[in-house]
Amino acid sequence: MNVSVSQLPGIGQKIALQTAEDSMLVVIVHHTGKRELYFFNDVDSDEADFAMDLTADETRELGAQLLGATYQPVNTNQLKMFKKQIVIDYITLTEKSSIAYQTIEDSEVRNKTGTTIIGIVQGDEMVAIPEADRILEPGDVLMAIGKKDQIAMLEAVCKGEDE
Repeated sequence: MNVSVSQLPGIGQKIALQTAEDSMLVVIVHHTGKRELYFFNDVDSDEADFAMDLTADETRELGAQLLGATYQPVNTNQLKMFKKQIVIDYITLTEKSSIAYQTIEDSEVRNKTGTTIIGIVQGDEMVAIPEADRILEPGDVLMAIGKKDQIAMLEAVCKGEDE
């Protein structure tokens, strides 16, 4: 990224940030405290593709967000390890299952397998984050999250192979 700062006599300061993709973000800070933000999709363009005015507080908040003061992305290596350990899978509940016709709470799926049901496809209906009193019916497709071995246990329970 190429950053250039120049003085604008009688106005304030211009800060231009040119990206590797040849777009440009320009911030003009007026002596009065007013800030203008301009985005140029093409660095050679004479007219901004987007512009907005920001107060001093809005500018500080934007800066804090860009600096990661409120959110830090996950380290790539940690994310790779997380992806290796955690699985989301879709498992069909059969008539033979010991949890068929029970509520999620009564089935004790979490205690028995360590998995969490995060969604259910029941016919044409998709239920995201189902309530604990939701009844599990044969033919339901359970969307569950857990470690590989936990998902395997849930699959065995859903097939009726857990006895």
